[in-house]
Amino acid sequence: MQTEKNPSRRRVYTPLPASSSYSYSYSSSLMQTFRLLFPLALLFLHIPIPLPAQDLPAQDLKDLKGYFPFNPPTSLTAWEPRKTYVRRQILVSQGLWPLPTKTPLNPVIHSPIDCGTYTIEKVYFQSAPGLFVTGNLYRPKNPRGKVPGILFAHGHRKDARFDLEPELTVRKNIAIGAERFTRGGQSTFQSLCHQLASMGCVVWQWDMLSDSDAQQFSEEIVHKFAKQRPEMNTVENWGLYSPQAEAHLQNIMGIQTWNAIRSLDFLLTLPEVDPTRTAITGASGGGTQTMLLAAIDDRIQLSFPVVMVSTAMQGGCTCENASLLRINTGNVEFAALFAPKPQGMNSADDWTKEMATKGFPELQKLYQLYNAPKDHLLLQRGEIFPHAYNAVSRSAFYTFLNHHFKLGFESPIIETDFEPLTREQLTVWNAEHPAPKSNGTDFERTLLRWFDDDAQKQLQHPQALKQIIAPALEVMIGRTYAQAGEVTWGLEEKTEHPTHLEMQGSLTNTTHHETIPTTWLYPKQGSQRVILWLDNDGRNSLREANGKLKPTVQTLLDQGNIILSADLRLQPQTPQQTPIVDNPRQFAGYTHGYNPALFAQRTHDLLTLTTFLQNSKVGNHPNPNRIDVIALGETGPIAIAARALTGNAINHLAAQTNGFRFSQILDYRHPQFLPGAAKYLDLPGLIALNAPHPILLIGESDFKDVVAAPSLTQLPSDSPAETAIVHWLQKSDASAR
Repeated sequence: MQTEKNPSRRRVYTPLPASSSYSYSYSSSLMQTFRLLFPLALLFLHIPIPLPAQDLPAQDLKDLKGYFPFNPPTSLTAWEPRKTYVRRQILVSQGLWPLPTKTPLNPVIHSPIDCGTYTIEKVYFQSAPGLFVTGNLYRPKNPRGKVPGILFAHGHRKDARFDLEPELTVRKNIAIGAERFTRGGQSTFQSLCHQLASMGCVVWQWDMLSDSDAQQFSEEIVHKFAKQRPEMNTVENWGLYSPQAEAHLQNIMGIQTWNAIRSLDFLLTLPEVDPTRTAITGASGGGTQTMLLAAIDDRIQLSFPVVMVSTAMQGGCTCENASLLRINTGNVEFAALFAPKPQGMNSADDWTKEMATKGFPELQKLYQLYNAPKDHLLLQRGEIFPHAYNAVSRSAFYTFLNHHFKLGFESPIIETDFEPLTREQLTVWNAEHPAPKSNGTDFERTLLRWFDDDAQKQLQHPQALKQIIAPALEVMIGRTYAQAGEVTWGLEEKTEHPTHLEMQGSLTNTTHHETIPTTWLYPKQGSQRVILWLDNDGRNSLREANGKLKPTVQTLLDQGNIILSADLRLQPQTPQQTPIVDNPRQFAGYTHGYNPALFAQRTHDLLTLTTFLQNSKVGNHPNPNRIDVIALGETGPIAIAARALTGNAINHLAAQTNGFRFSQILDYRHPQFLPGAAKYLDLPGLIALNAPHPILLIGESDFKDVVAAPSLTQLPSDSPAETAIVHWLQKSDASAR
């Protein structure tokens, strides 16, 4: 036996999609390394100790207060795929991929109030069965043909539609130039609606959840959720914020985004609204809703998010966060999705104060790529003002709208004064139109069940696997096989045994700054097949307690197979609970809205391992002609997810699952937790994406309805897994011959 340490031997390559040409660069050839390491050796006497856990650089989890720059593309050719992906990422995170069925709105419009040149009406409709959207509709009395339709989303102001500021607050705002009138200045929300209606626009201002007339969800659930509710954390009839809700991508933010989509549906049912002149605006949390709707709904023609577009804080409320939403993206890129349409935004003395130098210049570069006119993008500077939709910003919006929708008014538009109305005058509910009865958690459970049932019906469509589930998996994992990255191999230690060479080292993904400790077992009589061996204990799983190779591993070596084993992220000491960001509220979205789950990170590792094997020499051979994966324990579902992304790069997969289902996880910190995984047909959906490639499942039920039968072999959980896998691989070899 001979042992040598040589950390300097490295090999670098750049993987590209299979359809592209590629080249390699070398500092030392593995082929030369192997030739040097194969003189006849001493007898195998060494018994290795268990390998240590990964020595990875400490990385703090990203949270909503991180830095979220937008890197503008160099060409529209590069931008369009990214734009498509980020838009899909938003939809998936909001529980809107696929879009829920648009059930009848059944709108009720009643009790008009005459305001001179316009009326204010009271409206409610159902965005989903039993979920009521409430608000006020402002309409000009004598519209001249088709007129613009404006959506106004409010932020975190208690009872925003009804709110009237105290006189002293209004006077202070007037003193600093943030407001103009002692009467109209009492209500930012009524001021904007009054002015737009006076300019001949139809305006729909609706209530966010738990606000004003929309009381089916409590403020504690929408904005102040803090601790998990054991009674709502169940595998059936679950509630919001539970691991089940997160596994089905059901969240307050998504419900509000759905209400925004349905609000646009409602607005476009009005005969006087011009569908080519639709706009949305809103501040703070309303700015978040503005960005998202403009990003995902092509029917919006002008967007004006206020005090929200920023490379800094992304939105602190539970209603502004969702699992998967901002992983590798952020609010500035969300705004970028609207390019090249007209879009305005502002800055204030808050987290947006650096927009002029961080965020807006990058948006300008993107608009320039589209050759959009300069007036299509506006930043209204306002760092002297506090966080609000003040009169200066509102005037900028009116003027921007007037210009692009060709309303014909003299610019700039100066707001006019008016008499604000009271809660009693504006409320939707009265004796003839009573508010829906609130039944608390029963309503919450029923609504989430409807969304889930509706999604499951759509996912049964024959094309759902390719058109819905496969694209969703890319978002849930956060990486595709083509994006696996550039990888370097570093040799740390090599030991020659009588029948094989053993090498310890690391694969470093330089693109994504990830390191994977690896062990290679290379037989003297090698083949072109590599078997990737995965288990809960990582590389240690190759050996028994006494340090000897497991009989199954030795058998595979004796058959001439190259074996590669790795420590996936946090192996071999997987924690019982995964780390979370420093936030006192027990909401998965604060962690998994910005960071991939451990399950996803381990899937990334498999993509790295596979692309290395696909794009490198192994031993004396230019490329392995076959990569098989054996995934035991908790790595089985991970390998199934990775195989769904790699396609035919992995030839045969033997995965032990023992009936695992994402829908059974009742802790969002569980190592196998993956946001959204239960929604998309759970593990059977991922298995279905493996077809038609050969797969052996150990410990599973019948999948004949979703997986092509010829590619699937199943064994009960009480089968001797490793022995069964060897027989299956041998059988596959025989059939191939």
